[in-house]
Amino acid sequence: MPDGLGPALEAPLFESAAIIGVGLIGSSLARIVRRKGLARRIIAFDSNAAVRRRALEIGLADHVPDTLGEAVAGADLVVLCAPVGAMEDIARDMAPHLADGTIVSDVGSVKAAVIAALAPLLPPNVHLIPAHPVAGTEESGPDAGFASLFYNRWTIVTPPDDADPRAVAKLIALWKHAGANVEIMSAAHHDLVLAITSHVPHLIAYNIVGTAADLEEVTQSEVIKFSAGGFRDFTRIAASDPVMWRDIFLANKDAVLEMLGRFSEDLTALQRMIRRGDGEGLQDLFARTRAIRRSIIDLGQETAAPDFGRRAKADTEG
Repeated sequence: MPDGLGPALEAPLFESAAIIGVGLIGSSLARIVRRKGLARRIIAFDSNAAVRRRALEIGLADHVPDTLGEAVAGADLVVLCAPVGAMEDIARDMAPHLADGTIVSDVGSVKAAVIAALAPLLPPNVHLIPAHPVAGTEESGPDAGFASLFYNRWTIVTPPDDADPRAVAKLIALWKHAGANVEIMSAAHHDLVLAITSHVPHLIAYNIVGTAADLEEVTQSEVIKFSAGGFRDFTRIAASDPVMWRDIFLANKDAVLEMLGRFSEDLTALQRMIRRGDGEGLQDLFARTRAIRRSIIDLGQETAAPDFGRRAKADTEG
């Protein structure tokens, strides 16, 4: 069955692409880079030795070295697919080994904090161009990735004001050839947008699942046995990588707290409607939110199929 990704390039965009962190996003990126011939050589590195061994076993890369310095040495593209909280240490360790002109990017769900962590530590002769592919599943590890993960999803690129336009264009080309739609915006605006579209929903999911687990009047077996579709979706989201999401909330705390404040105000208004029996107000709210869902489907970012248990590759985007 055609995957929509098209044929491989006649000439690669990069000579050597180093992918640092071989989880879901990193392993998917390695697969699409190989599938489309986007780099002549793929190097993968992970701080976990078992992950490195597995990446080598399944042929994710041409070379899987034991050190970060060896992984990035000579690469003209380095993509950091690691938790946001690890960026500063990674930058410090890899900086002495980066070649002149290397494009350094990432896939993190927070951008301002990533720039603040990386920019002061990277040498001036490299191009820092952060990015965020808004795609994912609740699975993790090198075996979880698949080449079509980014197809028809959005990748947000947040170049600093002084970024080299040629380097920015090259990174955009990488993501477009990976099948993604690309949007450019400032890091601050990205963080605000993602706070409401991804971060706060995840926080609510973690909270509602925790609340259900803590209810003394309802046993945990009942919560599991009688879960309706809505609660199952919450548990799917709440199954996301806890380390990654810990770092996201701490790194984007200002935007998340701003959106949580707005959410709390709206929740209070909803409580008043229910208390006062305001059926008209409730119906109006539900009609407006239903329209948002339809717009997401119309843009091809979700399906209207009645898969209440969700698809195996369901989204838990960061």
